[in-house]
Formats: sequence, structure tokens, C-alpha cells
Amino acid sequence: MSDPRTLGLLPAPADATRLDGDVTLPARVLLRAEPALAPAARWWRRVVEESSQAEVVPLAPGTPEAVDVTFGLDPDVAAGGYRLTVGGADGGAAVAVAAADLAGAFAAAQTLRQLAGPSAYRRAGSAPAPTLPCCRIADAPRFEWRGVLLDVARHFLPKADVLRFVDLAAAHHLNVVQLHLVDDQGWRFESRRFPRLTEVGSWREESTVGTWRTGHGDGRPHGGFYTQDDLREIDAYARERGVMVVPEIDVPGHAEAALAAYPHLASRPGPHEVRTTWGISTDVLAPTDEAVDFFAELLDEVCEVFDAPFVAIGGDEVPTTAWRERVDLVERAARLGYRTADGEGDVARLHGWFLARLAEHLHDRGRRAVVWDEGLCPDLPRDTVVTCWRGWAVAADALAAGHDVVLAPEQVTYLDHRAGDGPDEPIPVGFLRTVEDVYGFEPLPAAFRAERPDLEGADAGRVLGGQAQVWAEHLDSVRRVDYAAYPRLAAFAEAVWSPSRDGDRGRADGEQGRAPGGPASAEFLERLRTHHLPRLDAAGVEYRPLDGPLPWQRRPGVAGHPRDLAAELAAGGWAGVGGWVEGREGPEASVAPAGRTSPTDGAAAG
Repeated sequence: MSDPRTLGLLPAPADATRLDGDVTLPARVLLRAEPALAPAARWWRRVVEESSQAEVVPLAPGTPEAVDVTFGLDPDVAAGGYRLTVGGADGGAAVAVAAADLAGAFAAAQTLRQLAGPSAYRRAGSAPAPTLPCCRIADAPRFEWRGVLLDVARHFLPKADVLRFVDLAAAHHLNVVQLHLVDDQGWRFESRRFPRLTEVGSWREESTVGTWRTGHGDGRPHGGFYTQDDLREIDAYARERGVMVVPEIDVPGHAEAALAAYPHLASRPGPHEVRTTWGISTDVLAPTDEAVDFFAELLDEVCEVFDAPFVAIGGDEVPTTAWRERVDLVERAARLGYRTADGEGDVARLHGWFLARLAEHLHDRGRRAVVWDEGLCPDLPRDTVVTCWRGWAVAADALAAGHDVVLAPEQVTYLDHRAGDGPDEPIPVGFLRTVEDVYGFEPLPAAFRAERPDLEGADAGRVLGGQAQVWAEHLDSVRRVDYAAYPRLAAFAEAVWSPSRDGDRGRADGEQGRAPGGPASAEFLERLRTHHLPRLDAAGVEYRPLDGPLPWQRRPGVAGHPRDLAAELAAGGWAGVGGWVEGREGPEASVAPAGRTSPTDGAAAG
């Protein structure tokens, strides 16, 4: 009987049937792949030869020799999807993959690796060749954008750790890694035109340990950056695994590292330092032509390094405090036609003006800008993608305005938030978000869609998909990244890949969607525990155990700042309450510990 979960795959495929028997590939595997699918077949060949003693021999298309494994083109397969047959495949091959495009072939290759068992995730193995269960699988992604953000600005990760993060994302059918390269606390992108960005901005004197409310610094300098060659390598490495790297240069807020290097771009005069604590800073870029030209040149370099059609330019958490203090900026806003009700220049509109100029520049370079949802404004070019982190209401507004959106609500997808409510949870910040909570993620719930019929109009934008976030204020090593990301990122991956089980829509078999405590959630947890955690063990991932942290994963005595999800949902509803809001900053907002309202202890979308 067909059951998409019967093979223990994660994410669960749309349809899968377990057949009788197994197939053990020979010690010398003959492989044939259509040229368009060759990168996926080449990747599969590498992992098989790395994890077993088998030799995989590629044969040219059209050769008459019988083969063991085929990767073939089939235009009838859904975009990004695949058909996979193990045992009794057409043409006599033991394993046959059919895909309409390279993305589908990459997904099939990852599924083949899962079918081979945990040993396929090791760098060397004693088995002569993989053994695969006989099966038929038909699969396709639910969403085209299945992303995860990795923050390397707050705590730098060496290049090898970034490559490993890409590998693990690809293993879960995630196809976007947004690389958060710059922020108040560090600049990680090598600019050859503006070298002080890394000479000055890539390191800070110390880091805050735990919440900024403790005022406790570690007294240890922290820094690092990626050369352009490093980033080209990361970009190519990801592409060879079916993953697109979207670079993020966050402006005009979250810019203290840039201001330390080039203080003439600041809204306030005087020397600036790379920020050593977390929170929302009121020291932001001045929205001037000079700043626009500076970052347009910088984005030209970014476009030379990365080949993705998208470049993220931030736009989140931009206090206008310093702008209101400058008469020239108030007058500039008035000249541009941005006025308040009393006729004064409305400096808040300069935020959108600044982002729109950079988005237009990227458009002229053949790229699409991506902004956090605070950047949504009438000035924004329509081809700009809006990533919605504060809630769902702004996503609806962006869709109604014709923008494509990516759903990344902090209420579900922020994986640096605490995964448990016990006293041993390390640096417990943000909302309590368990594996089951993340598994229940629905980008635009049916109940919300019912309240916004305007989203179905011909001029509305598209929901591209969803994105999980791994912010790194409190993740100072790859071990801490592993703990925060997994296994919750595996749950997120299934939510954005596998067919919906949204309880609002209902199912013929009476399942109540992916909600925590429901049958689908229980099945997922059992499949995760039985089949997938052993894969992560073999890959060396130091994930958070389902029953709580191990002794060495705890951080006793390091204070966090938990938030109450129920209270904030009651207060904000679909709109959320995160981020900087005019008039909500406290009296100390212009000094170091600035933000009290954002999700990751003062650092939210950027």
C-alpha cells in the first residue's frame, strides 16, 4: 500500500510504495546521466564512493552498455520533483531517476542517500556497496523557496563550517541559504573597493555573554571575514548541491560595523565602534546620495561574487531617531515630497527611499532585491521580494501590493529561540518553539487567508515559500549552531517540502494537520527518532536531543530573556509585535543596549 512515510524518509515524499526485497549495488556501479542532470549524478557518485568501497563509473549518454543507475530527463515530472524506482526499473537498471530539471535530480540524489541508511552519511565505510530498499517514489516540493538563514555576522564561522551547513541544508531538500554577512557586530564580506570594511569592521573588542541586560562582556576580541575567493567557493559548493546562496548586506540599520570603518556615512558625527553587545542600535546610515552611491558600488562587488538572481539588502529595525535630529534630512524628506500631516519633512519615508534606490540598482544589474518586511513601502520596486518575519499581516499587505513574499515569522521559524522550557536550556531567549511547533509551520494559514480575500486577485504577488532563521548572537561555535538548528530544521524542511496537512483545510482521512499532539506530528517524531536522528549522528551533527540538552550542551549561569508567545500573540495577533516601532524605544535607545522588543534578545530580522 502506498504511504509516503513508510520508507522513513525526511522530508516525507508526496507518494511512496515499499516493494518486496532490497537491491545491493555491485562493487562497480555503472551510471548513466543525461548531461542536464550530470551535476546531481556526479554529487551522488561522490558520496557513494566516499561512504562505501564501491566504485561508480559514469558512462556517456547513448552508450549501449547496460547500467545499474540512470538519471534521465522526463518533462512530465513536476518542476523540482522526481520519480525514483529501485528494483524492476525500466530498461533493466536497478535504480532509475526521472526528473524534468536539475533541481529534481538533486532531490532524488539526496533521497537515494537516505535510502542507503545512516552509513551513507559517513566519510568512509566498510560496506562494499550500498543496499537500497525496493520502492517507487513520486515526489515534488510544496514551495519553490525552502530557505534557511545563517548569521555569520554576530559570530563568525570558519569557511569549512559554512560548507558543512550547506551540506546539511541540502540533505533536507532545502534549496536557499541566506548568508547574513554584515551587521552592527561585524562585517564579513571582503570589499576590494572599500578595504576598511574588513580592516576595521570585521572584528570587535569583545562579545556580550547572554542577554545584554547582564552587561557582561567576555573580554575576548572576536572577528573574521571571508575573502571574495572564499565566497565564490561557498557559492559554487552550494550550487553543486542544488542550493542557492543569497547574500545579505543589511542597510540602512544594523550598520555600526560599516560606520566604524567609514564614519562619514553615519547619521551622527564622531567616531564609531563595532558593536560589542546585542540589540537595536539607533546609530544608522544617513539616507544620503553619498551613502546610496557607496552601497551601490558595494553591491556591484556582491553581484560579481554571487550568481544568485536575488540579493538581500535588509531594511529591518531602522530607528529614525538620529534622522529626526538632523535639519538637513528633515528638509531632504520635504524636498522629496515626504511630508507629515503638519507639512514637515517625514524622515521615516527616507527609509523606503534608500532601499528603493538600491533595489532599482540591483534591478539594473539583473538581480532582484530581497528586503525584510519593514522595507515594504510604496517606493519599493514591485519585483522586490519581501521576507516577512514580524507576523502574517504584513505578508498579506506585501502580497496585495504585488510583491512575492517569503514567510519567516519569528513566532515559528526562529531557531535560535529556546527549544525547551526547562532550567537546563542554554541561554533561553525568545519564544518556546519545540520540534513539534516548527513541524506545524504553515506559511499562510487557511484561517488567515479567509480574512484576506484580496490575496487571490490577479495582481497579487506569490508566496514563494518559507525560511527558517539561525541568528547567532548566542551561537558562538558550530556546536551551538548544530544545537539550535537540529532537529528543528528537519521539521521545518518537511513543512515546506511535503504536501500540506493543514488542519484548516482538512484531509479525507480525518487527520488534523501537523498541529502539535496530532497523529501526523506523532508519526513525524517517531520517524525522526527512528530513522533520521541516526543519519544526523552518522554525519556528526550535535543536535539537541528530543528529551533535552546533554550536560555539555548546557550553559549554567548565562542569562537569557524568554518571551511569552501567548501574551504577544494576544497583543499583536496576525501582525506580531517584534521590531523597532516609533515611540516604543526607551530612554537608553541611543546607547549600547538599544532594543527590548525584538525576538532574539534585541536582534531580530537582521
